Amino acid sequence: MKVAVHDSIAEIDSAAWNALAGREFPFLRHEFLELAETTGSVSPDAGWTPRHLAIYDGTRLRAAMPLYEKSHSWGEFVFDWAWAQAYQRAGFPYYPKLVAAVPFTPAPSTRLLRAQPDDDESASALLDAATGLAAETGCSSVHILFPTPDELPVLEQHGLLVRKDCQFHWHNRGYGNFDDFLATFTSAKRKKARRDRRRVSEAGIRFRRVRGADMRSDDWSIVYGLIARTFMLRGSLPYFNQAFFEGLGERLGHNLLVIQAEKDGQPIAAAVFYESDTALYGRYWGSDGHYDALHFETCYYQGIDYCIETGKTLFEPGTQGEHKIARGFSPVTTWSAHWLAHPEFAGAIERYLNEEGRHIERYMDTVDAHTPYKAGDDD
Repeated sequence: MKVAVHDSIAEIDSAAWNALAGREFPFLRHEFLELAETTGSVSPDAGWTPRHLAIYDGTRLRAAMPLYEKSHSWGEFVFDWAWAQAYQRAGFPYYPKLVAAVPFTPAPSTRLLRAQPDDDESASALLDAATGLAAETGCSSVHILFPTPDELPVLEQHGLLVRKDCQFHWHNRGYGNFDDFLATFTSAKRKKARRDRRRVSEAGIRFRRVRGADMRSDDWSIVYGLIARTFMLRGSLPYFNQAFFEGLGERLGHNLLVIQAEKDGQPIAAAVFYESDTALYGRYWGSDGHYDALHFETCYYQGIDYCIETGKTLFEPGTQGEHKIARGFSPVTTWSAHWLAHPEFAGAIERYLNEEGRHIERYMDTVDAHTPYKAGDDD
């Protein structure tokens, strides 16, 4: 068994990587990660230096981990800025650090890619390689972001500190149509959802779905312009550039969905989704101005409609946002796992995570009581 560190995902055979990654998580595919690198969204200059780990049996890829050396904490969605400040106050560098993640994608997916899911030997080898690389390169820590729950036992057994967080997801309970879904709401919440949708419809706004494979460069210019405008209003820029989305449409077009809102035949808003056979992932949204309830309709209700029509069982609309609760999304626990080289900081952060975890549990209990579902019909 040989462990290798790759400075580009292109150094790893795409078919071998995808055989490990599977089809459940489209953003874990080799094509996605390679486009992130080749279009410049992920690069040393951007603070994301690829350090992908691969375990080989001879020439056969047995296991792998998407890994990056980071010089900041942007684009991770697991917030450790306070940890970095604590290191700085104590006179220790927090950066660089190693992060196992899909860049700019806060969706749970496999981090310990293995040909056999129960191959704990490979999992241990990957984690040993990650912590060993951190020691060799002077990285303060290793962070496994948004692993699947099935991976938690081996992460904990390896001494990583597990952290809890919360997102809001929608689950399809076999609804025949959107009205079937709304029938599980209390009367007041059902009226509110219908009022949201009616406001958009009465404003003369219509929607169309476009597969990624059917998007032309001109189409992407429009969609990306809407997304970039919305990001700039918040004082930032989109994480991925237009070239990334165009490439994704060409190479993973069947895993990409764009929902466009139009008024008087002109595009006014758009949302970009990734999809697998069973799940939909809301990622980016943009509009040319404010329209009452349009964000809820484009990003949430249209996505739920699509999931019901196509039989998808899960809709993850993105991180944060308590406003999702009233639209039928329920709190779920998400996870991360952390290894810190400095033992005193590791001890302090372990105590912090224990308290934070209790707070997250109380928070989830609180928000769960405010879901729109009738008693006994909780999502």
